[in-house]
Amino acid sequence: MRSAGAAAPREPGARMEARAEKGEEGEGGRITAQLLKASTGEFALESILLLKLRGRGIADLGCLGDCANLEWLDLSGNAISQLGPLAALKSLAVLNLSSNRVCSLEPLGSCESLQSLNIAGNLVSSLQQLQCLTGLRRLESLRLRDALGHLSNPVCAAGAYRSALGDMFPGLKAIDGERVSGRGSELYQLCKDLDSSLGRCPAAAAAEPPRTPKPWVEEGFWELRPARRSSIIEEAYRQFSDVLRECRELGQRADDTIAQAERALSVRADPSSYVF
Repeated sequence: MRSAGAAAPREPGARMEARAEKGEEGEGGRITAQLLKASTGEFALESILLLKLRGRGIADLGCLGDCANLEWLDLSGNAISQLGPLAALKSLAVLNLSSNRVCSLEPLGSCESLQSLNIAGNLVSSLQQLQCLTGLRRLESLRLRDALGHLSNPVCAAGAYRSALGDMFPGLKAIDGERVSGRGSELYQLCKDLDSSLGRCPAAAAAEPPRTPKPWVEEGFWELRPARRSSIIEEAYRQFSDVLRECRELGQRADDTIAQAERALSVRADPSSYVF
C-alpha cells in the first residue's frame, strides 16, 4: 500500500512528454518530427517554412530533411558537425549555422536556392572546404567571421581570405556582413575610407575649438523686397482708382436725392395722396 506522502506515478503521456523535453534541450539532442511540430505548430513537416532552433543542444539533424519546403533555418549555438540532411532542402534561402562544430560543407552544395549563409564560429580551416559552394548561383551573403559575437573560423586567420572569397564567389554582395558589391557598397566603402582618414588625423587637430558657423546665404537674403511694377500695371491701378472714385460720387448723389424725396413726402398730410 502506497503511503499518503508518496508521489503518484506519471501517466504514460506525461513520461513521453518529459522524455521529449529532455531530448529537445539535452546535450547531444536529435531533431525529431515531434520536436519540429512542437516548435512550429505545424501538423505536417512539409508545411514548415521557417524554423528557429537556436541553442537547443542539437547534435543530430535527424529528420530535418523531411521539411522539403523550408526556406529560413536558424540552427546557431548548437553542437552540429554533420550537415547531411540539409542536402534535401532545395528551397532553403537563409541558413544560420553560427557557433557549431561544422568543418565539411559538402551537403550545402545541393541547396540550390541558398542566398545567405552564416557559418561564423565553426571549424572551417581552408578555402578548399568552401569550394563545394561555388555552384550556388544565388548566394549573395557569406559570413565566416562575426566580430561583434567574437565568432570566427580557422581560415579567417589568413589576412587575405576575404579577397580570396571575392575571387571564388564573384556573385557575393556581402562578406562577413560588409557590402562588397550591389546597392550600398559604394556608400559603405566611402564611410570606411572616411573612418580611415579620420583615424589618421593628429590629436592636435582634433583638439582645435570649433569655428563659428557661417550662414549659408548672405545677410538680408531672406528679407522681402518690394515687387517691381510695370507701367501697364501702374496705368491699370490708376484707371481702377478713377472708376472707384466715380462710383463713390454717384453713390453719394443717389443718397442725397433719396433724402430730399423723403423730406418732401414727409410734409404731406395725407399719405394716401402721394403722386408720382
